[in-house]
Amino acid sequence: MSESKSFLSGCKGLSLSADEKAFFRSERPWGFILFGRNIGEPAQVADLTAEMRDCVGGGADVPVLIDQEGGRVQRIRPPHVQQYPNAAALGAIYRADAEKGLRAAWLMSRLHAFDLLRLGINVDCLPVLDVAVPGVHDVIGNRAYGQEPEIVSVMGKAAAEGLKAGGLLPIMKHMPGHGRTMVDSHHDLPVVHASRAELEACDFVPFRRMKDELMAMSAHIVFTAIDADNPATTSATVVSEIIRGHIGFDGLLMSDDVSMNALKGDIAARSRGIIAAGLDMVLHCHGIIEEMIAVAENVPPLTGDSLRRANAVRAGFPTPDGADEAALREEFNAMIAVA
Repeated sequence: MSESKSFLSGCKGLSLSADEKAFFRSERPWGFILFGRNIGEPAQVADLTAEMRDCVGGGADVPVLIDQEGGRVQRIRPPHVQQYPNAAALGAIYRADAEKGLRAAWLMSRLHAFDLLRLGINVDCLPVLDVAVPGVHDVIGNRAYGQEPEIVSVMGKAAAEGLKAGGLLPIMKHMPGHGRTMVDSHHDLPVVHASRAELEACDFVPFRRMKDELMAMSAHIVFTAIDADNPATTSATVVSEIIRGHIGFDGLLMSDDVSMNALKGDIAARSRGIIAAGLDMVLHCHGIIEEMIAVAENVPPLTGDSLRRANAVRAGFPTPDGADEAALREEFNAMIAVA
């Protein structure tokens, strides 16, 4: 069986096409990601995730990701799961009562794990560890727990622990910090002019606190104090000096979506730039087969430190704690109703 390549892929619809199956079997992405377009009935989602794993000859340890945060970034919605609050609402609970806020963050993640694991989804792209500055663009906005590094750090840690208690793995995002963006990186390249000292005192703090997690996602942002020419995702300087150096993260580092227009060049050039910067994985989300082929043709098989980190993830899926879902859901819903 051939080894996995250094990318994760989405797909177009509710099931895999013949072309997608052939592509996945041939190119062997390390993992997959789902979006709202892939979500129908629960049985359909479970069939889709099983189909994905079958294509790469893997079992339950093949990573299948989703962005299930709460608020407006929640790919699976009612009636299949409840509508969850956004991170800012949880941060508000914390500011009123720290213990209650931490419990709310843990509970919501633990409920996400119940929702997702039964569908074959084993990774949630959570927590958002971006420290929001006043006026931050809505691309982050209320997805952030707050404007204080300490609150973001402890709430992010609680969220990650809740996922792991339910058998899922978290992905920290958007490393080394997306909270100062004033434009939407899906369409434009954010440029941050804060000094390195300011960044180290604020933006980088939550990531340093959680540096021992197994996975993180990069930020498509230029930090002029560190590398004025390249966004973090394609900056060898940011990756080596800040993410691997100052933050001390030695886990698996994947890009944010390679299709986002904050990155320059075509998909092939972007993919090569991501790997050249020292990231372990290219993430492609849109399910456009021509772009998927371009990614696969421009990333290497997993080797060296990237293979070590990828294997640590696949060996690191926790055993669910056996908690009572109904009891936890009742506790959480009572908590947010009062808030």
